Amino acid sequence: MGFLGWIVLGLIAGAIAKAILGDRAAGGWLGSLIVGIIGAAVGGWIGSAVFHVGLENFWSLQTWIIAILGSVLVLFIYGALSGKR
Repeated sequence: MGFLGWIVLGLIAGAIAKAILGDRAAGGWLGSLIVGIIGAAVGGWIGSAVFHVGLENFWSLQTWIIAILGSVLVLFIYGALSGKR
């Protein structure tokens, strides 16, 4: 998957993570989208390091699940660290 694919995947995963967490997510939509890009990378890293499943191609369901879970995790941690209640 190319660089542009990572960005698009992260933006969409960040939007889905923001929708899942709702009011518990810190920051606005733009911040959530940026955190989504980071979360997709973190999700891919955790998936390959712990579960031996990485990000495959853009249209793979496994790729989307890993990216969304990574984005939810990073957005949740960001909210906890920023003091959002």
